[in-house]
Amino acid sequence: MIYHIISFAAGFVLDFFLGDPHWLWHPVCLIGKLISAFGAWNKKELSEMKKLWRGTVMVLAVTVLTCTAAAGLFVLSYHIHPLAGCILETIMTYQLLAARCLETESMKVYRCLAAGNLEEARTAVSMIVGRDTEKLDAMGVAKAAVETVAENTSDGVVAPLIYLAVGGPIAGFFYKAVNTMDSMVGYKNEKYLYFGRCAAKLDDILNFLPARVSALLMIAASFLSGNDYHGKNAWRIWRRDRRNHASPNSAQTESVCAGSLGIQLAGNASYFGKIVEKPVIGDACRAAEYEDIKRANTLMYRSSFFCWILCLLVLALFVV
Repeated sequence: MIYHIISFAAGFVLDFFLGDPHWLWHPVCLIGKLISAFGAWNKKELSEMKKLWRGTVMVLAVTVLTCTAAAGLFVLSYHIHPLAGCILETIMTYQLLAARCLETESMKVYRCLAAGNLEEARTAVSMIVGRDTEKLDAMGVAKAAVETVAENTSDGVVAPLIYLAVGGPIAGFFYKAVNTMDSMVGYKNEKYLYFGRCAAKLDDILNFLPARVSALLMIAASFLSGNDYHGKNAWRIWRRDRRNHASPNSAQTESVCAGSLGIQLAGNASYFGKIVEKPVIGDACRAAEYEDIKRANTLMYRSSFFCWILCLLVLALFVV
């Protein structure tokens, strides 16, 4: 247990200071390639039921292969020496967290908007959102980046921390495999509606508790982050708008962020050339601006830090 606590703590610190070096091989990329290989199964002429079954087989295959590989390396490293296992677990933990990467990518959007380069900002935000970005104005780009930071506070940091704390890298990689499948094939469009349904539903289940924990932690962060944030309004908007999304989880942190910053998020958006009608989240007390990207990252980091501390305290109870 003590090695697990050390690895859990060290992995978070490494992500905070280093992020994901572009030159370093990343296991999530391999998971993505595995998912892409199964994409050939999703043939247009197949019936809805066959697409559903093939998508289910893909989920089983990807999760089993991912967890088997992670478990094999994990067990082998600790068998060689506890220190080797601790080092490998630290690296695995570090690679499964995305706080610094999320900040890095969203701040690219911030810098483009701050410089007045709308086209570059649209390109930068297209790297981190699933919607069409070609026609977004500056406020639309800023809102898209803020929504991504808010949503991925749960998906990219808090949820992995919880699964890593509970089940170590094996549980962490299981979660990451499902979450990656959802991001690649979990769309409710003609191509993926049935093939990606199993991945999308499983992702909803795995994120149900972490999304709500993330929201509560972000509310706490709103009370403790200065005059630019409004804790009472974050609580009020969360209570009112946390279900304003087709996903049972996505609006949890988006509503807190919208309330904390006093802006309105979500609403209709274009996906693959089609307008998707979505309810708004929050009140437009003011227009969203590029500085809100920085503010959203502050909420993300503080929420993540609170989760990390809470997880360490719980893990410590098993040692005492």
